Amino acid sequence: MQAMEISRTGLDVEWRRLDVIAENIANANSADSKSVSFKPLTLVSGPKGGFAAQLDAAGRQKPVDVSNLSGVTVYAIEAGSAPPRMVYEPGNPNADEHGFVGYPAIDQSQEMVRMIEASRAYEANIVAMNAEKEMYSKALTLGERS
Repeated sequence: MQAMEISRTGLDVEWRRLDVIAENIANANSADSKSVSFKPLTLVSGPKGGFAAQLDAAGRQKPVDVSNLSGVTVYAIEAGSAPPRMVYEPGNPNADEHGFVGYPAIDQSQEMVRMIEASRAYEANIVAMNAEKEMYSKALTLGERS
């Protein structure tokens, strides 16, 4: 059942990625007078065993040891360092002395693209799990015949 576990970890990571993207979109228009209180977030993920182990095996041109595969994990959720998007809104109560309001540097179209990518990756993991379930079911029916 290792293949099912790997697909499950992929589902977990993509679900968390969708949560982070939703949080970014929800806070895209949150303003503050002094500084931007919300920073765009990015989810950093990768193999559970670490990149070094994967690269080492690839560098030695060895076949992948399937028994060592363990799925993916979230390494961190990092806040972006981009400067705030300054918008001239002199009537806004959050405007500074020059009439500018700072909004988080979130590109909503880019966030939507990332959301589509994450949802497609989520769907791909579901398809893989269904294929695995089908193979296990076929193996059981073949075992019953003998």
